[in-house]
Amino acid sequence: MSISRPRFQVPHVFVLLLGVIAVCSLLTWVIPSGTYDRETRVIEGHERTLLVPGTYQPVEKHYSLDGAILGDEVEGKASPIGLVTFLAAVPRGLEGAADIIFFIFIIGGTFGILQRTGVITAAIDRLLRKLGERSSVLTIVLMVVLGIGGSTLGMGEEFIPLIPVFLIVAKRLGYDRIYGMALVIVATEVGFAASTTNPFTVYVAQGIAGLPLASGMGLRIVFFFVAMAVAVTYLIAYGKRIKADPSKSVMAGDPFDIDDAGEGAVPYQRFHTTILLVSGAIFFFIVYAVQEYGWWMDNMAGGFLLIGILAAVFARLPLEDATKAFVKGMEEMVVAALVVGFAKGISVVLSEAQVMDTIVHGAAGVLSLVPRYVAAIGMLIFESTLNLLIPSGSGQAAVTVPLMAPLSDILGISRQTAVFAFTCGDGFSNSVIPTSGILMAMLSLAKIPYGKWLKFMLPLFGMLMGLSALFLVFAVFVGYS
Repeated sequence: MSISRPRFQVPHVFVLLLGVIAVCSLLTWVIPSGTYDRETRVIEGHERTLLVPGTYQPVEKHYSLDGAILGDEVEGKASPIGLVTFLAAVPRGLEGAADIIFFIFIIGGTFGILQRTGVITAAIDRLLRKLGERSSVLTIVLMVVLGIGGSTLGMGEEFIPLIPVFLIVAKRLGYDRIYGMALVIVATEVGFAASTTNPFTVYVAQGIAGLPLASGMGLRIVFFFVAMAVAVTYLIAYGKRIKADPSKSVMAGDPFDIDDAGEGAVPYQRFHTTILLVSGAIFFFIVYAVQEYGWWMDNMAGGFLLIGILAAVFARLPLEDATKAFVKGMEEMVVAALVVGFAKGISVVLSEAQVMDTIVHGAAGVLSLVPRYVAAIGMLIFESTLNLLIPSGSGQAAVTVPLMAPLSDILGISRQTAVFAFTCGDGFSNSVIPTSGILMAMLSLAKIPYGKWLKFMLPLFGMLMGLSALFLVFAVFVGYS
C-alpha cells in the first residue's frame, strides 16, 4: 500500500514575502557591501537620485553578535541585517508604501459604493447582451484598451479595483477566475513592458540615458502590437480549452462564487448612465492631471473619492448605506493593500545592508565580458531578475540605467537598446514575481493562489521573454536608435 505524500503548496502571500525578506536578510551576511556615489537630477519634472558610474567603492562589513540580534551600527561600515532589523523591515515597508496603501483603500471603498448602486453588474449585463457570444471580441477590446493604458500612461495600481468587475465578466462568459484576472494583469503588464510613452519607465530611462524623449517609437509600437497579439491569443486559446473541458482549468473544481451585488438582479436604469459618464470623465481627468499637474497617489485617491460621493448622490443612496458600502469595499482591500508594504520590506533590508549596489556592480562587470548580442539578452535577464528586489519601474531605472547606458557604449550597443532591455525586463517580470505589489494585490482580490497563477502564467511569460530577446537581437543588428 503506497502512502500519498502531500503536494507542495505555495504559502500565503504574507508568509511568502516574509520568507523572501528573511532570505535577503541572510544573504546580507554573505554578499559584500558597497556603494556608488549618487547625484540628483530633474527628469520629466521630477527629481531622481541616480548612481554615478565609475564610483563604486566596497564598504567594510561589521560583524558582531549584538548585530545578529539587536543590530550594531558602526560609522563608516555596513552591518548585515540582524533579527530586530529583519522584523522591523515590514513596518518600515508599510511606512514607505503608505501612499500606495491608502490609495488602494480609497479606491476599494469607492468601488464598494459603485457595487452598491448596482451600476457595475447592470452595465456588464447590458454589454454582454449586446455582444452575445462574441466573447473573443470582448477579450480583444478589453485587453488592447488596458494595454494601451499601461503602455502610454504607465497605469497599474489604477486597475486593481477592476479585478472584481472582470471576475464577473469572466463568470458570465463561462470562464474561470484565472481568465478574469488575466484580462486585467496580463494586458496591463504587457502594455507596461511594451512601453511607448510610459512616463515611469521609458521616459525616465531615456532621460537618464541622455536620449530624446519618445525616440525609437517605431520599434516600440510594433513590439506592443506583436506582444499584445501573443498575449491575447494565449488567453483566448485558454478560454476555449476550459469551455470545452472545465477540468482543463488551472483552478478546476473551484466553485467560482463571487459577490456581485445580486448577479444581474439590478436592471439598468437612467442614473447608471449618469454614474458611468461622470465616473469616466473624472477618471480621465485624473489620468490627465497625473501627466500635466504632477498628481500622485493622494490627489488620485481624492479623485476616486469624488467618484464614490457622486455615485452615491446620483443613486440616491442613504448616507448610512453609502458609508457601509464604502467600509465594506475598504475591508475587501486589506490584504491587497498590506501586501504592497510587505513587498517594500525587501528593498528595505537590501538598502540597509548596502548590498544592492554590489549586485548591480557585479552584473555590469559580467555583461562587459560577453559579446554584444549576448550582452543585450543578458541585460534583459538582469533587469528581470533585479525587479524581484526593486519592484518599481522608476526606482529600477534610477539604479540600473546610469550603468547600463555607458556600458552599452563600450559594448557597441545603442543606448536605445539598453533602455528597451530595461523596459521589457522590468515590465514582463511584474506578472510573475511575488514581490510585485500590484500582482499580489490582484491575486488576493481574485482569490487565486500564487502557485495556480504561476501554472497559468509561466508559459506565456516564457513566450514574451523569448519575443523580447528576438527583438533585442534585431535591435543590436540594425543599430536601433
